[in-house]
Amino acid sequence: MINLPKDDHSCGWYQALPPAAPVTRLKGVQKADYAVLGAGFAGLAAARRLAEHHPQARIVLVDAQRAAEGASGRNSGFVIDLPHKFALEHPDPAHKQKLLGLNRSAIAQLDSLVQRHGIDCQWSAVGKYQGAVGERGEAFLDHFEHLMKDLGEPYRKVDHSELSAVLGTSYYRRAIYTPGGYLMQPAALVRGMADHLPDNVELLEQSPIRSLQRENGHWCLRGDDGEIQAPKVLLGTSIFTREFGYLKNRLLPVMTFASWTRPLTDAELARYGGKLNWGLTPADHAGTTLRMTADRRILIRNSYKHVPQYGGSTNDGMRQRIQADHRQAFLARYPDLAEVPFTHTWGGVYAISRNFTNFFGQLEDGVYASACDNGVGAAWGTISGTLLADLAVGADSAQLHDIQQVTGIPSLNPPEPFLGLGVRSRIALAKWQSRSEL
Repeated sequence: MINLPKDDHSCGWYQALPPAAPVTRLKGVQKADYAVLGAGFAGLAAARRLAEHHPQARIVLVDAQRAAEGASGRNSGFVIDLPHKFALEHPDPAHKQKLLGLNRSAIAQLDSLVQRHGIDCQWSAVGKYQGAVGERGEAFLDHFEHLMKDLGEPYRKVDHSELSAVLGTSYYRRAIYTPGGYLMQPAALVRGMADHLPDNVELLEQSPIRSLQRENGHWCLRGDDGEIQAPKVLLGTSIFTREFGYLKNRLLPVMTFASWTRPLTDAELARYGGKLNWGLTPADHAGTTLRMTADRRILIRNSYKHVPQYGGSTNDGMRQRIQADHRQAFLARYPDLAEVPFTHTWGGVYAISRNFTNFFGQLEDGVYASACDNGVGAAWGTISGTLLADLAVGADSAQLHDIQQVTGIPSLNPPEPFLGLGVRSRIALAKWQSRSEL
């Protein structure tokens, strides 16, 4: 029994897009040279790279939903060049430099695609802020500054006055600004890339794959109304990789939630008083992420849930409670905008591992996967999908060696019910500890 994506239909990023083009679904028997499962950042990058290597090959890219409906279209709109907070603490400087190089290669690739195809996705090289609300956040911020010095990366301290002028709120004490990150509208970026795939890539959407089996020397991906037969399969399925029997008991499904407002009116924007198009992540990782989009929407993201059945683990009541928490965070920052409503509250599921290790490589003969982005999927998905295609076709490169050196096997999880109890307890503890930063 395959547990399929079951995302809610209230993602603001996706709902803000114009209507999608007519869908093409999987029907009948489709034979391909390569099958790519999952049309998120990893799957799109893998399919595009395969087409570059073999422009005469038939490549089929298949997804259970529409492109941009899943996790890749549901993040907070950051493409971050710096390694994740936990990776920044790795004792080997060379390890961190490899991660930095891989992330920046992904950003360059995305930038090239946006410019070449004119993808309208609010793509902007504006960097990001990491902010502290109180003493706990400031302690994390001091630690982050120490890590940045060790890494030799540029950063700038932002005091309370300057930060307040940018954010339109005096809620934060100070921040550190790093220049290498980009902001974007994730659903628009994903759809734009899906709309501009190479000619020899066929995208099949709303076509859930319910089994993956080896038959007569090829792999068979069976759906409700058809199947794909291919000698090689690339899985850009993140947490759903375990549904096909791989990395079982090694990936943790976690969902994080966001809410945003409608676009501010001119009068509300004047009252807000800050700038447009910036993003702030919390120095305390369990704190609140804050965005002001280029089209005048304020986005609040916090609240984490363990979701063993993915979207099936959530419901309207849960989202209403989470929206109420987001409302408190919003009003604490912008009390003068109390009349501005939230229009959407949504969740997105991603995979983490207990040892914060990403998986990249060959699972068995003809099956390759990139799984477990540990919450930094836009850049990592793009570069890991690209290099997974290189691995599948036997194309060697220095970057392929780099990604193989910085990835590994996610550690085993304890069995249920202990796993669920432990994860829920850790999330609850982190929320309590970080309450001053929310």
